[in-house]
Amino acid sequence: MENEQTKKNNIPHELYESLMMGIRHMIPFVVGGGILMAISFMFGVNAADPKDPSYNAVAALLFNIGHGNGFALMVPILAGFIAYGISGTLALAPGMIGGLIAASTGSGFFGGIIAGYLSGYFIRFLNHLCRKCPSNLVNLRNVLIYPVVSVLFTGAVMYEVVAFPMSVFNNWLVACLSSFHGSSLEILGLILGAMMAVDLGGPINKAAYTFGLAMISAGNYYPMAAIMAGGMVPPIGIGLATVLFKKKFDAFDRDQGKTFFLLGASFITESAMPVAAKDVFRIIPSGIAGSAVAGALSMAFHIALPAPHGGLFVLPIVQGGLIQQGLYLFAVLAGVLVTAGLLGVLRKDIVQEEKAQPQQTKIPDAVPTPALKS
Repeated sequence: MENEQTKKNNIPHELYESLMMGIRHMIPFVVGGGILMAISFMFGVNAADPKDPSYNAVAALLFNIGHGNGFALMVPILAGFIAYGISGTLALAPGMIGGLIAASTGSGFFGGIIAGYLSGYFIRFLNHLCRKCPSNLVNLRNVLIYPVVSVLFTGAVMYEVVAFPMSVFNNWLVACLSSFHGSSLEILGLILGAMMAVDLGGPINKAAYTFGLAMISAGNYYPMAAIMAGGMVPPIGIGLATVLFKKKFDAFDRDQGKTFFLLGASFITESAMPVAAKDVFRIIPSGIAGSAVAGALSMAFHIALPAPHGGLFVLPIVQGGLIQQGLYLFAVLAGVLVTAGLLGVLRKDIVQEEKAQPQQTKIPDAVPTPALKS
């Protein structure tokens, strides 16, 4: 009974961890595919289209590899490894096939998440049903029965139940984002940027990042630019503060701050945690403010970034040429300055202990102990 209760209490944690499992395995496909696709755009927005006057064979090759293949595997890999995180290797096949169905029917990223959870928990259900299976039939069960039954179940549910409502939801979400103009667009960027700094790599940060990945899969590259800008700000901002306001940080923080410039520029938001955890009520709000500014400016400047990772190292593939790339860099730097400035105002100087000479207390002369007579 206690074991069952423990499992129930662990379900939210399991849902989160399995989603992160899927995202971690998906990212190399998205990064590779996204960057190759973005490089193809540098030849011209339509350079991969044979019917366009700007057609370039190299651009077409890069686009076909990145978008046609790398991105095509994004949702199946996500779904497969969500399922794997729940029920292991047996759930990979139904998960990936469910993800492929999600991608082909317009269910997209969120449909892939459903496919992963569906197939993972269905395999767990089958394990429960077959828990008393004779040992001599285990191989037959794993090689024949599980794959056929789980793929059939997942595929049928995806086609008949999930595909239509999720495709409608995806189209609605993209339409809503496309309809954002002016202040509403900036507010979205502000929220997404701030979310990246709230818990520095925790569930809220990952929720914003997952939304950005979903938008990339739908062909909308604006949210990811705001998200990446927001994610770079806390480490770089803290690092700059340790340089500008040395008296407000101890030696450990200053040493850590030296590494934050590179780690932050690489979009590793979690790197700021060792310093932030020591002064949560000043550092986290400062990071949130800076990240919100960076995200809002990114959206205001209509920055489009098809790469889901890389930080400032993917600056050359920001769409729109040098002007947009410069504006994106400005957005990040503005957020960094806000974070560093707030830390300079909010944090107090560290009171260094004076190295006072220890007072020498007179120790009474030792009285010789009389020798014991043997």
